[in-house]
Amino acid sequence: MVHPDNQYRGNVKPLLEIKNLDIEFRSSTGVVPAVRKANLTIYPGQTVAIVGESGSGKSTTAAAVNGLLPGTGKVVGGKILFDGRDITHASEKEFIELRGSQIGKVPQDPMSNLNPVWTIGFQVAEALKANNVTGEGKTFDKVTKLLEEAGLPDAARRAKQYPHEFSGGMRQRALIAIGMAANPKLLIADEPTSALDVTVQRTILDHLATLTRDHNTAVLFITHDLGLAAERAEHLVVMHRGRVVESGPSLEILRDPKHPYTKRLVQAAPSLASQRIQSAHAAGIQLAEDERIGAGMGSVSKENIVEIQHLSKVFEIRGAKGKNKHLKAVDDVSFNLRRGTTLAVVGESGSGKSTVANMVLGLLKPTSGKIFFNGEETSTMSKRDLFNMRRKMQVVFQNPYGSLDPMYSIYRCIEEPLKVHKVGNRSEREKRVAELLDQVSLPKSAMRRYPNELSGGQRQRVAIARALALNPELIVLDEAVSALDVLVQDQILEILNDLQAQLGLSYLFITHDLAVVRQIADDVVVMESGKLVEAGPSDDIFANPRQAYTRDLIEAVPGAGLL
Repeated sequence: MVHPDNQYRGNVKPLLEIKNLDIEFRSSTGVVPAVRKANLTIYPGQTVAIVGESGSGKSTTAAAVNGLLPGTGKVVGGKILFDGRDITHASEKEFIELRGSQIGKVPQDPMSNLNPVWTIGFQVAEALKANNVTGEGKTFDKVTKLLEEAGLPDAARRAKQYPHEFSGGMRQRALIAIGMAANPKLLIADEPTSALDVTVQRTILDHLATLTRDHNTAVLFITHDLGLAAERAEHLVVMHRGRVVESGPSLEILRDPKHPYTKRLVQAAPSLASQRIQSAHAAGIQLAEDERIGAGMGSVSKENIVEIQHLSKVFEIRGAKGKNKHLKAVDDVSFNLRRGTTLAVVGESGSGKSTVANMVLGLLKPTSGKIFFNGEETSTMSKRDLFNMRRKMQVVFQNPYGSLDPMYSIYRCIEEPLKVHKVGNRSEREKRVAELLDQVSLPKSAMRRYPNELSGGQRQRVAIARALALNPELIVLDEAVSALDVLVQDQILEILNDLQAQLGLSYLFITHDLAVVRQIADDVVVMESGKLVEAGPSDDIFANPRQAYTRDLIEAVPGAGLL
């Protein structure tokens, strides 16, 4: 629930005050200003969110609060006051005393922030020991209690397990237990749920909210998701290029943003609006109800490009016995993808959606069932036919950092499928690469650069250009925008939308994010534990979900009901 700011005024003193903060980094090319004249105030028990895209300075500001500025980062101006004490230039010893006991932290990536060779319980116990949390009772009992408070079921048994035996959500709960171990006055939560499914995200944030409220802990929430920030924080601070551009009560900023950048964030947030439907109405397009889901998608044919019939996939688990020896990842799934439309396959991690995509792409062989592409069953195709089919079926993966070879120039990355399929000579391929870069709104000069010289959004544009190289009919997008900031995500979705309209492409969109689905999909298939639980036109699924699981997924979208 969002409360007005003035409840914190009066006689209550701020817990954290950041005044005109300036932070710089030194590099080989000189000084780089990262944060400029930033101001922020947090009162005891209050939740404040800093919102902004990558590079806005939000994580750098938070890092300065607990003395963890990376590399050459240095506070060069302004003040940081914590509980009435100036800690702007505190010594490392003073910061060590503050960290954990006064200022806790829940980091972003649960896998890289837990030691893989130590049990979860040992790592929580280390946090207790480091912060001198003593008292009656055994340490293991305290560890179990902390894990239970963080929402981890069967905590006593789980404490004896290792990080690799935990799901992403369970690991994040363990990090919350570590962050709250010494009952700090302030908890810094840096993108704590960005890698998690929406339903897991909601559960964890609910636990975190209850935990911090019970202990009257203030929370500084760092996120690029404006909908999530507005739902979970009472006060928003919007940062752009190192500066605070807007600050105020969450709902006030959400409903009446003043700064152009904040307006862009509100418009781009997939959890707050459906861009396709809004833009169709803004253009005054009167669409028949049965055509409305195809707005902005070009002409829609009812002919199916992909048909999946009773598809199943069983994996054999090495070392397991009896009933546990086989895992049914996909269980009797059937659906069709209409030519020129976008079909979203939605579900949590482990629902089987990516396994379905891999079978459609021919990267996995089905245990049973049939896949038809352009009316032809893929399992009966010869090697030559499969090779030719792959020209018409391309893929864009989730991670733009891992899907491009760092040793290849952008030109070579995009040219590679053309060479493999023996398309054109050198000059013709160079011309085609330039055309493709133009299609994804990248300059021709980008072809001489390397992936590490590009941002995440630019790399994903290169991945799309590579997928378009062979003039495919179908593109499989496997979580293709989930690793991107909301503004970059919005740009990529717009490019995909435009390309579909221009080229008549069909998209199979694999995602766990229903907010994005609302923007781009014509039809939706919902999967749970390997089974198809619901399917239908996008508008119907959102307006009238029939299954409780689908309703849970929709209700878990952060910020959806705030506007």
